[in-house]
Amino acid sequence: MRIVYIYDAVYPFIKGGVERRVYEIGKRLAKKHDVYWFGLNWGEGSPDGIEFYGVGRWKNLYKNGKRSIGEAIYFALKLLLKFKGKYDIVDCQQFPYFPCFSAKFHSMIRDIPLVITWHEVWNEYWKEYLGNLAIFGLQVERKMSKITENNISVSRLTQRRLYSIGVHSEVIPNGIDFKRIQNVSKKDEEYDIIFVGRLIREKNVDLLLKAVRMVREDIPDLKVLIIGEGPEKERLVKLASILDLSDNVKFLGFLKDHDEVISYLKSSKVFVLPSKREGFGIVVLEANASGLPVITLDYPMNASKELIIHGYNGFVSSPTPDHLAKYIEISLSNRKKFRRNCTKNARRYDWNIIAKLTEKFYERVLSKR
Repeated sequence: MRIVYIYDAVYPFIKGGVERRVYEIGKRLAKKHDVYWFGLNWGEGSPDGIEFYGVGRWKNLYKNGKRSIGEAIYFALKLLLKFKGKYDIVDCQQFPYFPCFSAKFHSMIRDIPLVITWHEVWNEYWKEYLGNLAIFGLQVERKMSKITENNISVSRLTQRRLYSIGVHSEVIPNGIDFKRIQNVSKKDEEYDIIFVGRLIREKNVDLLLKAVRMVREDIPDLKVLIIGEGPEKERLVKLASILDLSDNVKFLGFLKDHDEVISYLKSSKVFVLPSKREGFGIVVLEANASGLPVITLDYPMNASKELIIHGYNGFVSSPTPDHLAKYIEISLSNRKKFRRNCTKNARRYDWNIIAKLTEKFYERVLSKR
């Protein structure tokens, strides 16, 4: 097959969950198929085994902590003008919406089946994200949901939300490189609690800090590591100081080397992901593969809670500091019990398995022609 992926952000220049999925699946399929990627130019070179086409340049994906609408429109227009080549199938990532319409145009005029991979369905979240312009975002999402019958959801939550607007999809989750994680060595310095993620409001790290203050009453020398950058960092550092946690909490910043992130996970005891909204949560699986139980929160738009079997490989907590603190203490006192369960759960999501599921999905789409 000649497979083409469409997504503006390109791994390894940008290291988010969507671009990581395209990269990991694409490089595995490239061993048997011809794989291409249309995106924006972020640096020199191409992802492993994938032929890359950059259709333009843009400085920042984010503006004021949110995805730039201007960038999304720019990429869609550039894609419309510069898409080229003959392919058997096109897989366009659903976000940031506008490029999917460009992909649909080329799919129609070139008679190529179009697949949309859905990472989230926002529905009512548009009100929080765009305020008075929410109806615009909602209409774009609804119209885009009808452009193909070939839809992949990365989580059951996304599948259910698509079904609620009349769209059928097949779940093919994100994954991890299980073997590579096992080969990474841990750091010398140990931490009790670790968080990895972008420091934005929806990650809800302030609730974690409030829970940490409660846990510290029983564990005075508690050590917490927060890895990541974002517009909330300054506020969170101040909050840690106000809560008298400066000696307990370390803000490490963004790490370019992903193996170093894994190394810090392996040197920690519990991973906490307090997000209000997650399209999947690859880092949950990476933490499990590193032997860590994961605690996440019971929010309606948090798909990462689907990766947790409560009491087996972690906990799904009520979104309050006291409940989160309770599960942190339980996890810290039962590390050996969780370790085997966590690695067993994570093994099921190896990227090699996910790539094969994706390949079979493409073959079924082509067989319908």
